[in-house]
Amino acid sequence: MSRTAQEHTFTTFDDTRLFYRHWPATTPSAKGAVVMFHRGHEHSGRMQHIVDELGLEDFAFFAWDARGHGASPGPRGDAPSVGALVRDVETFVDHIVATHNIRKENMTILAQSVGAVLAAAWVHDYAPPVRAMILASPAFSVKLYVPLALPALRLRQKLTGNFFINSYVKAKFLTHDAVRVASYKNDPLITRAISARILTGLYSTADRIIADAASIQVPTQLLISGADFVVRHYPQHAFYNALPCPHNERHVLEGFFHDTLGEEKREKAFEHIRTFIAARYAAPRWEADLTASDKAGPSAVTMKWLQTPYPCLSAKGLYYKAGRVALKTLGTLSEGVRLGLDTGFDSGSTLDYVYRNNPKGAGPLGRAIDTAYLNSPGWTGIRARKVCAEALITQAAAALHAEGRPVQMLDIAAGHGRYILDALKELPVPLAGALLRDYSPLNVEAGNKAIRTRNLEDKVRFVQGDAFNAASIADVTPRPTLAVVSGLYELFPDNALIRESLRGLSLAVEPGGYLVYTNQPWHPQLEYIARVLTSHQGGKAWAMRCRSQAEMDQLVACAGFHKIAQRVDEQGIFTVSLARRDG
Repeated sequence: MSRTAQEHTFTTFDDTRLFYRHWPATTPSAKGAVVMFHRGHEHSGRMQHIVDELGLEDFAFFAWDARGHGASPGPRGDAPSVGALVRDVETFVDHIVATHNIRKENMTILAQSVGAVLAAAWVHDYAPPVRAMILASPAFSVKLYVPLALPALRLRQKLTGNFFINSYVKAKFLTHDAVRVASYKNDPLITRAISARILTGLYSTADRIIADAASIQVPTQLLISGADFVVRHYPQHAFYNALPCPHNERHVLEGFFHDTLGEEKREKAFEHIRTFIAARYAAPRWEADLTASDKAGPSAVTMKWLQTPYPCLSAKGLYYKAGRVALKTLGTLSEGVRLGLDTGFDSGSTLDYVYRNNPKGAGPLGRAIDTAYLNSPGWTGIRARKVCAEALITQAAAALHAEGRPVQMLDIAAGHGRYILDALKELPVPLAGALLRDYSPLNVEAGNKAIRTRNLEDKVRFVQGDAFNAASIADVTPRPTLAVVSGLYELFPDNALIRESLRGLSLAVEPGGYLVYTNQPWHPQLEYIARVLTSHQGGKAWAMRCRSQAEMDQLVACAGFHKIAQRVDEQGIFTVSLARRDG
């Protein structure tokens, strides 16, 4: 029997109302939910057959129409960015939790093609505690067929802005099912176009997720269509081979076209899905302990490699030596590079310069070098991190105000204080007070000057303090209701330091108070930074160990906080999270 879908909308992060369908469980008590994400060009109505044919009466099903698709608004086949679509996923799941009272721990994600890339990116970036993830023919690499099509698309997009491309794929190459072929041809809600920014963004996102697939801890089933004309196989296998969970499954469905879950013999795929879901719900949710990832695991191995120099006369050894020489000669024409060489590229002084984002240097060449320096991926991400941190600080302050509690803030490593002072200046609710701390006397002096410049002396104090001394953090008075630690933990690979710092915060923050914390799960220039740039620690190499979001969240949870919100920059380099103190 066909289940009847209930039609709803939810409001996503930018106040856009997106359409979704909900198929309630048909048994008195539901085991959980299957949250589905459709292929590119499609919509949730074409997933009705999956609900009916899978059975799973004791599961609720949900499926959205992504923005620009089906009954959801927006230009057809477009979105502000792939990052916006991934954030839509986060908002959609949060809506299901709040509206339908289904915990993430009882959700399984089922996604196809483009939807599978969004789902994989969401699981990677946000580390949700979902029960399982099933990906059918993820569009990690679309077969464009035209030589050099991708660089040509990127070049045209850079020169002329966004534009649209119509799909070249005929319905008969998606599935052998004649009924599905006819419905695809005649469905007025099928979106034939895709925007260039979404297509190129998919490639960039897929490359990042495949490169860091070892960070995905959710049990994953991968269904690969053996005769797929639309997407390539090898990135799917590369992604799967890097996944760490022992409960993962991979199935190659020979003869299947791209529409894996709409193929003529799709019952083969559905058998695998039913068995996988049954196994995952028959046991407690699988979760690895990641708190010792600094000692063993992929990130520890990468860290050791970054700290191991290349032979002097090797090609890479010479390449990075040339980079260091160029930095200390031609690079000094740039004011930002010169500051980094003097104080460390991870120092509070450098970050304050990056936040100001005002290129300076010796002559036109120096300013050009400084512009390129400030527009590097890491510094672009740092400025995006600032925006995200300010948003979550505002969210926490508003929540405290609504609860009738004072907004008493603590920042344990504020640098020059620019990001936190900017946030305080724009708070929409009264500030009871704020204590800013930093280990560097230079930063404390600069921070106090900034406080005076902004006329915040009556509310804000800036003192010297050790962010890794739990006792000194715990002793701060008055006790904070909102603590911030931004851009600090990313610089230190040792989890013992992080645990000590978080222990101090857990003792300092009042029960029910909030913590804003940042993380760096991935960086595209990790090796260049480690082998060319220097840190604030006596001019040592700036080698960073990227923590997966799951690892960072576990460390925070061990200290007695639980995450309630998160933001990610468009490149996926930095995250900012908001957690609440338990008790």
